[in-house]
Amino acid sequence: MAKLNMVKALNLALMQEMERDPDVLVIGEDVGVDGGVFRVTEDLHRAYGSKRVIDSPLAEAGIIGASIGMAHQIENHAARYRNRSQGRFHVPMVIRMPYGGGVRALEHHSESEEQFYAHIPGLKMVIPSGPRNARALLAAAIRDPDPVVFFEHKALYHAHKEDVPDEAETMEIGRARVVREGDDLTLVAWGGMLRVAREAAEILEQEDGVGSDVIDLLTVAPLDRETIVRSVSKTGRVVIVHEAPRSFGPGAEIAASIMDGAFLSLEAPIARVTAHDVPFPGFARERANVPDVARVVAAARDTLAY
Repeated sequence: MAKLNMVKALNLALMQEMERDPDVLVIGEDVGVDGGVFRVTEDLHRAYGSKRVIDSPLAEAGIIGASIGMAHQIENHAARYRNRSQGRFHVPMVIRMPYGGGVRALEHHSESEEQFYAHIPGLKMVIPSGPRNARALLAAAIRDPDPVVFFEHKALYHAHKEDVPDEAETMEIGRARVVREGDDLTLVAWGGMLRVAREAAEILEQEDGVGSDVIDLLTVAPLDRETIVRSVSKTGRVVIVHEAPRSFGPGAEIAASIMDGAFLSLEAPIARVTAHDVPFPGFARERANVPDVARVVAAARDTLAY
């Protein structure tokens, strides 16, 4: 078992899945000879050659279109293939996308747009939060017969290391995990916001004596409503944290699911801590747009005081 950061864990998943299945290939911008902008695909070209690790032009639509053939193409074709063919054909494709702010990247690379893909029937939407679950979920996504959009938060690539088993492992897509337990409050987060939620939970426990369930969603679609409802039924109070803009974001669907399944257990209105409804700002102001620990703690205290 090695201690890996998320970049190395994702690279290990790709290496092992390409060794396991000769039909798995990688296509994208700079993924081959250069090993990827963030080095996630490092050494794949050397190990598997240019027929399985393909450097593409700077043309995202062409990448997706070529992948479907071996749109908006993701919505109109990839997501509908199994349904349109009445189950005869599948699109076993994983679309990896770096996302997330706070690292001074260009705005198009910093936006958090999971709500776009989670809204499309036929697509699965996965967002890991650390090296080990990133490796396991990427392997599961590659093995899934249907298209999976796989978001990787840039701030997590080198944030920390975890023990990752040498042997391949997978996690079930569509299952959230309770990573911290408490009876007073539920915090729901995913991807880069999980760290923010966990730090907020620690402050609330140390300064206010509040115990929090912290749920790592891991998969935005399909949404694990059962785990969320079970937690809120216990705590009666919930704060949802995400980097997507507030309006029509994933938090609204989660809130609706809580209203459907745990309405009578609620002791306070559902709170959301999100990015603002503005285009993602430039370097000087990007941190003001991304939810931080202070905002989550303040929202939690308002909820607890209601």
